[in-house]
Amino acid sequence: MPVVTLTPAFMASGLVSLSGKRTEWCDAEVRGLLIEVRSAANAVPTWYLRYKVNGKTAYTRLGNVQELGLAQARKQAITLKAQHTLAPKHAVEAKAPMGTMTLDVFMRDHYFPHAAQHKRSVKRDDQLHRLRIGPKFGHLPLSAINRRDVQAFQNDLLKEGLSPATADHHVKLMRRVLNLAVQWEMLEKNPLKGIKLYMVDNQVENYLNPEQLERLVEVLRTDENRMVCLILMFLISTGARKNEALTATWKNVSVEGGVWRVDASLSKSKKSRSIPLNDSALWVLEQLPSKGKSEYLFPSPVTGKPYTGITRAWYRLRKKAKIPNIRLHDLRHGFASLLVSGGRSLYEVQQILGHSDPKVTMRYAHLSAKALQDAANAASVIVRRSEVEVVEREAKAA
Repeated sequence: MPVVTLTPAFMASGLVSLSGKRTEWCDAEVRGLLIEVRSAANAVPTWYLRYKVNGKTAYTRLGNVQELGLAQARKQAITLKAQHTLAPKHAVEAKAPMGTMTLDVFMRDHYFPHAAQHKRSVKRDDQLHRLRIGPKFGHLPLSAINRRDVQAFQNDLLKEGLSPATADHHVKLMRRVLNLAVQWEMLEKNPLKGIKLYMVDNQVENYLNPEQLERLVEVLRTDENRMVCLILMFLISTGARKNEALTATWKNVSVEGGVWRVDASLSKSKKSRSIPLNDSALWVLEQLPSKGKSEYLFPSPVTGKPYTGITRAWYRLRKKAKIPNIRLHDLRHGFASLLVSGGRSLYEVQQILGHSDPKVTMRYAHLSAKALQDAANAASVIVRRSEVEVVEREAKAA
């Protein structure tokens, strides 16, 4: 329970858990004010006021450090201490039993503020809770949520027509929420730990064959919507994600070095990465009229800002190229398949595509196996040809 004079500099670098699960850093300036720091990776340091009531120690939570600054916390602590001094001595603050908070309150006051700082898919979490999880379980205390009811809910989602993968998303969110409640000591245990999921592999991967790719490129070279066509050819040439290309800026492109840098803020993996620009990608850049006129590679001719979507244009172009079942994201799969079929390793594919988990890249392993089989067949042809030549020589000698 170290006592220090809290300063903005100390809060920026010194708030660490020294040992065990948590450490209380007490403010030397305002007696009773402290910051609780937990060792959990996702824990947010939290302000508390510690005081005595009828000889017993009590705590009042003021808020976390993201909600309250140092000056605000000190001011609030001084106000509360004055209130406690004037309050009747018998008024002991009762601590609510673990798990009595309802799911809706926990989501609103704790989960979503935390998820907003740590997840890109927080809007999807809000949708899952708002539409189905909240109406079913939101009114219940956390401790009243049980495994049987959640599994019945999971089965009902299938009957409603949702896919197994979507049903799993609901259960995974509930499991994560209760895990956090346990970590934050607001629930004793998670009843959904180890709950069985459907785990259906619903990944769809379409690959353009050479004839389809040739037809698509021909359409993209000649169609009148030049900017969208250039975006699509850039995607085909780099394997980039759609939003990475739509928001690409000239400052991150080195034509001389043949490299395009994707900033961490725009990358799905939250890490910056460099994408090599092949001759095809460099050709696309040469066609762009935006260089020197806009900060973006592909600004909308109407707004001058990045496109928010090109789906309608893509549907028209793919129909024109007679590939109606190919999705925009399949252009990324196609780029990866060309790399693997060309003999590049899965590690190289992972780095170029920016996969944070190598398991994602393993979806292309079957293509790698085919490339290896073709290489092995080349040796087989050599051996087979030698065998035939031996037989022919023996036949002539006879």
